[in-house]
Amino acid sequence: MTRTESPAPPKVAVLMTCHNRRAHTMAALASLHRQTGLPPGTSLTVHLVDAGSTDGTGAAVRAAFPGTDVVRAGPDVYWGTGTAMAAARADPGAHVLWLNDDVVLSPNALAVLLHTAAPLQRASVVVGAMLSADGSRTTYGGYRLLRSRWRPPRLERVEPDPRRPLACDSCNGNALLVTHAARRALGDLDPGFPHRMGDSDYGLRARRAGIPVLLAPGHAGVCDDHPQFAPGTSRATGITVRTALRRATSVREQPLGPWWRFCRRHFGVWSPLLFCSPYARTFVTAVWTRRSPAGGVPAPPPPQSVTKDHLPL
Repeated sequence: MTRTESPAPPKVAVLMTCHNRRAHTMAALASLHRQTGLPPGTSLTVHLVDAGSTDGTGAAVRAAFPGTDVVRAGPDVYWGTGTAMAAARADPGAHVLWLNDDVVLSPNALAVLLHTAAPLQRASVVVGAMLSADGSRTTYGGYRLLRSRWRPPRLERVEPDPRRPLACDSCNGNALLVTHAARRALGDLDPGFPHRMGDSDYGLRARRAGIPVLLAPGHAGVCDDHPQFAPGTSRATGITVRTALRRATSVREQPLGPWWRFCRRHFGVWSPLLFCSPYARTFVTAVWTRRSPAGGVPAPPPPQSVTKDHLPL
């Protein structure tokens, strides 16, 4: 009788980037170190890129979590670049977990992600949905790509099922497990996306390559999204059109080069329209809010499409 060998204990490299959010970063790492229900022998390594923090984040992490590989980088390093830098330091044979520094993981989140990916020898990408702090709604997770002959494509959020994983077309990277086999096939994040769009691109590339993108059951943790009209964004009320467009094309929102790269790669004949859509929306919103007597009543949205408000970035 042939005896089946047990699979080797999983090795998981956690990839994080931080900048001046010490309390958030410490909470995220604490939740990671409280994980329960992991397969016996699971090994975790944490690679944190500290992108020019001036609030003592790096020193605090080294003191509280001395096993963390903390890499100092400049303040011009954003999430996509930082995650790629962390990935370059990870064990090539490990599965990787992308983890935002503002995520507080549920105690069994990593166990659920690993179980959803099983068997780990197969290529798969598993995304953990995020819950708002008040527990009222899903903020990040998996997405389904909706296509039609007569209207632009759009990405629609998939609500997690508490009992079973769900197939998706793309994903957010707040808490996302990439198995070693998937990483070998896809590589890491495309360096052409220094901050946003890299996670959405990765999910769409995985599906195109025939690699399953799965939304894990339930919610993997808590992570609030950002207010739509927050100060400092292109949709803040009362700013000039020039300021709004400058912010819209900045690395934090929809920079021209990466956004065109994303549209051209994934949306074919719709690319020119979708490329222009967020900037047109920004222009209309800025004009509307400056003319409003209330000093900031938002403009009505344009027709649904893959814009920065519908794309999971």
